[in-house]
Amino acid sequence: MSVMRPPAPLPTAGLTTGAPVLLRAVRAMLGGLMIGLAVLIGTSAPAAAQGLNLIRDTEIEKLLQSYAKPIFDYGGLAPGSVTIHIVQDDSLNAFATQGNNMFIFTGLLLASRNSNELIGVMAHETGHIVGAHFVTFDDSVSAASTESILATLLGVAAGVASKNPDVGMAVMLGGQGTAMRQLLAFSRDQESRADQFALKGLLATHQSPKGLYDFFSRLSGEELLSAAHQDPYIQTHPLTRERMDTVEQAVRTSPYTNAPLDPARELQHRRMVAKLFAFLKPQITTLQKYPDRDNSVEARYARSIAYFRRGQVDKAVPLIDGLIAELPKDPYFWELKGQMLLETGHADDAVAAYRTSVNLLPDAPLNQVSMAHAMVETGNPAYAPEAQNALKVALRADSEDPFAWDLLAKSYLQSDNPGMSSYAAAERALLLNQFEDVIRYTKEAEKLLAKDTPTWYRLEDIRVTAQNELREVIDKRRR
Repeated sequence: MSVMRPPAPLPTAGLTTGAPVLLRAVRAMLGGLMIGLAVLIGTSAPAAAQGLNLIRDTEIEKLLQSYAKPIFDYGGLAPGSVTIHIVQDDSLNAFATQGNNMFIFTGLLLASRNSNELIGVMAHETGHIVGAHFVTFDDSVSAASTESILATLLGVAAGVASKNPDVGMAVMLGGQGTAMRQLLAFSRDQESRADQFALKGLLATHQSPKGLYDFFSRLSGEELLSAAHQDPYIQTHPLTRERMDTVEQAVRTSPYTNAPLDPARELQHRRMVAKLFAFLKPQITTLQKYPDRDNSVEARYARSIAYFRRGQVDKAVPLIDGLIAELPKDPYFWELKGQMLLETGHADDAVAAYRTSVNLLPDAPLNQVSMAHAMVETGNPAYAPEAQNALKVALRADSEDPFAWDLLAKSYLQSDNPGMSSYAAAERALLLNQFEDVIRYTKEAEKLLAKDTPTWYRLEDIRVTAQNELREVIDKRRR
């Protein structure tokens, strides 16, 4: 799971000195939420925005994308136009923001009893995206609350923009939590319309509405609880008797209500839950939930992760090797083995495992980066061409991954190409808003690389951008 990958560090001052570049990324994600954001410049937003982390994991992301695809197609959303983000938090929650971003909390993933429940919630959130039900400020939110809310949302956006899972949004507690719930709360009319979209979409794609009904039923009892004890989903997506009746009616009338669930998909779902549980929960809790007597694929998967997290490699590796023996073409088991080997100091062996994973699943940028990471860690320049090719493939898919640029800079150094190393370091520094470093690296690269090439012109663009941003920061400080 890439949440365990050492991230490229985001400097504490990143949101302050580097606000202009980051704010552009945030605006692209949050759109209308950016009203009044200037109040944050110069504040300690990063300190306020710690608490919730964004998780990256190829297996989970691809599964969620497969869940969403039929509904996205029904809603006329172009392939790849919606980004699904996984937020590490135990709350049963999900929300959508302008820019076609859907945030799903790990608490919701872990609590989902089957794929149909999760698909129902995702269909509802897709209804908000298709209907453009995006949260906006109103006069009831005070200026102080606005600052707190924006610090929180900026933390989420910083995690997205920097690809750094250590940069998250603030925990919704106390007065700030109340303001956050006000901001994210949709009107009951919008909720009803999102329900209607979800139910029509599930019908059109031959899927059961029962999962959505079951999820709502589990939440309905929380309406009677105080806000402090309610799940955030209730507070931001208010349930009503009318909404419940509408979904219940769909359950009674849909020809797909009792359609059997696909066993292969349900195994994938159980694997996702087991993987998340094992990575996020204490080992003893994982071993209680998935005891030795449980020989299912998901249980052995969970136990291998639990042992690995506690450094018990002698127990972890045999379990993952057993799963690989049964399912040798499963890229995610090979990926996990690569992670185990890399993080226990066996970089060469990790390269072989990651290479197998990449060969089995070539369209997974995170796996390409992980393989390159192992290659760089060996210190062997013979791996440099393959590592650089893998990183270029990954960066074509996601050019804003500072960790990939950092690895590329190191790999170029290992292959005795300091000019390209400085160029890659400049790209990384720009993403992290380290403008003085950008200027230094671009000057170094320009001395070593041939002129009038695409890389040369890109260096000029990077340097000019950094100079302009740095000048703007200095001017604001003087004012």
